[in-house]
Amino acid sequence: MSQLQQLRDESDFDQLPHNIPVSATIADIEEKKGFIDYYTFVIEVKTKGGSKYLIYRRYSEFYNLHQILESKYSPENPEKPGPSTCILPSIPGKVFIGNKKEIAESRIPELNTYMKGLLGLPTWFLLDEALRMFFYQTDRDSEHQPKALRRLRPPTRKVKTVKPKMDLFSSPRAEGTVNNQTGIFPQSFVKIIKPLPDSDSEGEVGGPTYSCLRCFLLTPSGVQTRDVCVQEDLTIQPSYKELLSRMRNVFKEDNIALNYRDTEGDLIRILDDEDVQLMIKEGRGQQGKVKRPVNQFPWELYATLASDLSVYNSEA
Repeated sequence: MSQLQQLRDESDFDQLPHNIPVSATIADIEEKKGFIDYYTFVIEVKTKGGSKYLIYRRYSEFYNLHQILESKYSPENPEKPGPSTCILPSIPGKVFIGNKKEIAESRIPELNTYMKGLLGLPTWFLLDEALRMFFYQTDRDSEHQPKALRRLRPPTRKVKTVKPKMDLFSSPRAEGTVNNQTGIFPQSFVKIIKPLPDSDSEGEVGGPTYSCLRCFLLTPSGVQTRDVCVQEDLTIQPSYKELLSRMRNVFKEDNIALNYRDTEGDLIRILDDEDVQLMIKEGRGQQGKVKRPVNQFPWELYATLASDLSVYNSEA
């Protein structure tokens, strides 16, 4: 009998809310063009009440969840766990070099085992807030349309399909007349009656949306300006390392530092994720006061080559 089945037989499990996740399986991976290119795992979650939904999580989110749970529940002595502690399943380690798609694909079975282990822990563990938030379907999750669900498709046998007949008079078409005969002819012989739809006006439905970041490189010889578009929501909070890596790539400069302008116009150096959080908070506080396009981040990045910001601050 599996751990999950044992839980179902316990009365305390029956008292859990219906929206508690009880199983999760990775259905696919999707590439994202963010501040750095990465892959997300498309996960099908099933709840105690029987509902199913999809969520999208990066490996870093798995890793952060594990660190939180480990700090709260791992016993000091694994051989003698206490009543409010438990042995967590192992999470696959970080990989720093290699093909990102291949790394993501190789992590699927390990992460499936990890999620099965988490959701098979004692009933009280399933009520942990961090765990529930990880498996919770956010508005962003529900609005996203998966490109494919390769690992959820059951094996099927091939069947003969009948192609529907094309309605030549409602679809784009061309007619021509030769020897008093009128009909559909090759393009070089015809007069266009109904042109093909413009590809720009009839784009792919549900395609990715992009947000743009205005960034500057300040040098003694002048200022370079770039608009960097990423496949991210305007509410995203990138890490310091992601921003630094992207700015180095954008401006083709390795020896740069990141900064932002505060409400008084002074340049403030960014050194870590907390500084990024402060920059975003101040930028959102200025929304409505500064006019920007609707798809532009409410904060801007200033890259500098010099270690001393006083020169640029005096010019602001």
